[in-house]
Amino acid sequence: MPAPHQVAAEIRKTVFDIAPTSKRSLIYHGGVTLSSTLLGFAFGTLLGILLAIAIVHSRTLDKSLMPWIITSQTVPILAIAPMIIVVLNAVNITGLLPKAMISTYLSFFPVAVGMVKGLRSPEIMHLDLMRTYNASKAQIFWKLRWPASMPYLFTSMKIAVAISLVGAIVGELPTGAVAGIGARLLAGSYYGQTVQIWAALIAAALMAAVLVSLIGVISTLVNRRMGVRP
Repeated sequence: MPAPHQVAAEIRKTVFDIAPTSKRSLIYHGGVTLSSTLLGFAFGTLLGILLAIAIVHSRTLDKSLMPWIITSQTVPILAIAPMIIVVLNAVNITGLLPKAMISTYLSFFPVAVGMVKGLRSPEIMHLDLMRTYNASKAQIFWKLRWPASMPYLFTSMKIAVAISLVGAIVGELPTGAVAGIGARLLAGSYYGQTVQIWAALIAAALMAAVLVSLIGVISTLVNRRMGVRP
């Protein structure tokens, strides 16, 4: 196990001393992983929101679909990732998209569960009031359910973006990728470079922290714009 100062020296060298476009740079590899992370996170968030809307407005889907959404997360991602990569490669889909699909698989779940809770959070009294004014389902959704779900959405997005990064890294492992944080971990394990492994892990942790913080900032701005009091 390397000493902390050795890891710090490796991070300084691969971040500041090497050009960002070099394949030895952590910035280069972090950018590759970040691309698939953000794409998978966007897909997962959209999918989770759509599933939540469908579940809240359909009792049939609530009883039939929700158990399968929960069950899908009991399968280890390390078992699914190689299958997704192989299947997509068989239809000539390579590069960014297969890794993004793995991130999507992981990130849609917290968003779907959080949004179901959020869309159901308005009190019965408020729903009855909307119906008293003869509001349509669309008006109830946009004027009551959607604003009430915002705190739940951003909380679940913080979880989703972090786990999306994990999915992107895991997606790089079974492919023998030559670029990305996962590729740095593989190269470090192949050649016994534990300093390189720890530097990549710390870089991934810092990246996750930055992404979660950005979601927090956006959440604050949106809540302030909607008139939510701190």
